[in-house]
Amino acid sequence: MPTNNLYNGLLQARKQGQKKFAVLIDPDKTDPEHLLRVIQVSRQSETDYFLVGGSMLLSQTLAECVTVIKSLSDIPVILFPGSPLQICDGADALLLLSVISSRNAELLIGQHVTAAPALRASRLEIISTGYLLIDGGTHTTVAYVSQSMPIPAGSIETAVCTAMAGELLGLRSLYLEAGSGARMPVSTALVRGVREHTQVPLFVGGGIRTAEQATELCRAGADVIVAGTATEESTETISTLAAAVHAAAWVH
Repeated sequence: MPTNNLYNGLLQARKQGQKKFAVLIDPDKTDPEHLLRVIQVSRQSETDYFLVGGSMLLSQTLAECVTVIKSLSDIPVILFPGSPLQICDGADALLLLSVISSRNAELLIGQHVTAAPALRASRLEIISTGYLLIDGGTHTTVAYVSQSMPIPAGSIETAVCTAMAGELLGLRSLYLEAGSGARMPVSTALVRGVREHTQVPLFVGGGIRTAEQATELCRAGADVIVAGTATEESTETISTLAAAVHAAAWVH
């Protein structure tokens, strides 16, 4: 029977002011040698989570990727699915993403209906998550695949109201995403606005490349910083970002 161990850990960390760092691994964008290096550096850096998934996932190597990670590390693996096909019982948990910034019914509830039987039968810890796509200064794969327009970076009120609606609907976490390869991450002002009006754990990802960016986002209220593209370009970035996140604290 699935537990709420990971989610309860997120709540406890939030209560204690601890910040978490996650490395996002897209099986389409990694190879065996790179994956081994990412796992090694992540262990050395005390990375808190691996998020595994992608917008397309053409390689069909999701299960293999998860198996390799689990065999070489005790870092929890959380699926970050782009479709109902991206389900693997070997992982620890799954972010059940509802793209609440979109008006695409398939990504609000449609694909969830398709995936529900498999998810209910799995051993995965399911964490319902409101996903908000924020403009990161460039066209992203997730915007194309989701057929949705991102919330403009300056529309803080829109993002805040959307996040509040997600929480009121019962979603147990929120994910602010600028998109893979974004020129700029979600702004600290937007993160701060969402944090001040919601209580659930807050993931922030997309375009985060420097320790300074990670630190400021944590201080603005992010609970989990997620890095993908930057770590694909250089695994050393994992160490830099993990250290910054773990040293950060939310400034009230």
